[in-house]
Amino acid sequence: MYTCLIGGGGFIGGYLVNELIESGRDVLVLGRKELPAQPINPKAKYLQCDFGCRDLLAHYLKNVEEVVHLAHTTVPKTSFSDPLFDLQSNLPINIGLIEEVLKLNHLKTLLFVSSGGTVYGPKYSMPISEDELSTPISPYGISKQTIERYLLMYHHVSDLPTIIMRPANAYGKGQRPFTGQGFIATAMGCAIEGNPITLYGQNGTVRDYVHVKDIAKGILAGLTYGEKGQKYNIGTGLGRNNREVLEHIQKLASKDGINISIKVEPARRYDVEANVLSYEKLRTCSGWEPKVKFDDGIDEMWQHLKNTI
Repeated sequence: MYTCLIGGGGFIGGYLVNELIESGRDVLVLGRKELPAQPINPKAKYLQCDFGCRDLLAHYLKNVEEVVHLAHTTVPKTSFSDPLFDLQSNLPINIGLIEEVLKLNHLKTLLFVSSGGTVYGPKYSMPISEDELSTPISPYGISKQTIERYLLMYHHVSDLPTIIMRPANAYGKGQRPFTGQGFIATAMGCAIEGNPITLYGQNGTVRDYVHVKDIAKGILAGLTYGEKGQKYNIGTGLGRNNREVLEHIQKLASKDGINISIKVEPARRYDVEANVLSYEKLRTCSGWEPKVKFDDGIDEMWQHLKNTI
């Protein structure tokens, strides 16, 4: 099986490349930068590609049987600073990608990695299933939702073999702090550098933290067993607020003689108070379940970050 990861040179992509190679697939990774943001498995082939250049994209995809689409030009925080850029830099190239993929008669699957943390919006019943109405309250979530809808439209009218995955909040070794995405990594980075950690609201927000290894395995499960035209969450079904996460980090920091400080700011209107995902649909179709315990994952992450910052 020849599989292409678009935007596969980042945090999740690096782990997913390993899973795909272990499954016996040949892997091509396309990224905007000359080199991937993080090291990837040397058994994969990495090529620089501007996804807006459709001729080049078509050339690289001509022999591909599976496409996994991870690329997005913004993160939730930065999407607010320039919503128009979020829209203009994501929608046209995604529609162009769809139109190129539709020309590939041998393509078996186009899997889009969406955002389970942002597309649902405010919900008052947890965990959230895929049947819940999607009402995002950030430009990032809206653009992800819109791409989903285009994919499902093309599935309906043109038999596009698409699958949509909605992962919750990823964390794990290799996640970089201070990028505008990833509370755990940024909190650890602040602690290590001796800076206060900001909470928006007394306890912050509640999030479903899924280890990046489990997310990679979940994407592979969806790619292998998922039904075309369907959406699948990747979550744990468990929520932790920011203050609870900081209690875990403080235990690790204390062993290194570090005491974390917290600065509480007013809650932000664009932050969803709680987001916890049901993974029952993915478990039913593939047997996938989260395996990495939170304590183990956060410990490995701390040990790595304290030696790299």
